[in-house]
Amino acid sequence: MLVIAHVSDTHIDHHPRSAERTARVMDHLHALPRPVDAILITGDIADHGEVAEYETAARLFDSPLPVMICPGNHDVRDAYRKGLLGDGGGCTGPINTRYDVAGAVFLLADSSVPGQDDGHLDEETVTWLADELGSVPAETPTFIAFHHPPVVLRHPVIDPMRLLPADPLADLVNAHPQVVAVLTGHFHTAAASTFAGRPVRIAPGVVSTLRMPWEGEGPLTTQTQPPGIAFHVYDDSGLLTTHYRVVV
Repeated sequence: MLVIAHVSDTHIDHHPRSAERTARVMDHLHALPRPVDAILITGDIADHGEVAEYETAARLFDSPLPVMICPGNHDVRDAYRKGLLGDGGGCTGPINTRYDVAGAVFLLADSSVPGQDDGHLDEETVTWLADELGSVPAETPTFIAFHHPPVVLRHPVIDPMRLLPADPLADLVNAHPQVVAVLTGHFHTAAASTFAGRPVRIAPGVVSTLRMPWEGEGPLTTQTQPPGIAFHVYDDSGLLTTHYRVVV
């Protein structure tokens, strides 16, 4: 049985609030009686994309557990590479990373568009996904993770900033039955849907929670809700179950 802790949207900045909430989540995960197999963090690591924010994030994410990270629309690739990855090599392209964890494969793609809030998988990333999926045996469970959900989630502000176009990803998922699920963030609220016949699981936000249209008037997000975690459980029968928790 594989258990993945999925968090998103830490938005580390110079205010202690975001760091405190992130530290609370990490402490909670480290204190679990049964350690999870890995921690997945799906983007918007920093709020302003500054090197110092990523250096803070690197300290907060330090863990004896495998930590898998991808960027979001608030992230800046150069600063992300320098402050979080310790890479000053001057690369400018998308940050795509494969992780092999406990018999499963996690393909973390960069859906960010520099200078924009929209989500997009560029040609380089689609080709990378195709190559990686082509190298994974059909019996190996594979998860594709990135920041922007590829589906409509019924929010008039966030939906226009989802992953577009989604057809290239759908074609890849349809062509590779080993893909178990698509895991994303960006939405700042726990949600579940389907995409290309596979589960989509959206992690709740660490820094804030999105207010849905039917929850009344007010700011786009609320700061009063506690940070959340999604626990994805993939069992030996091939069933994926997700449990959502808050950290008080």
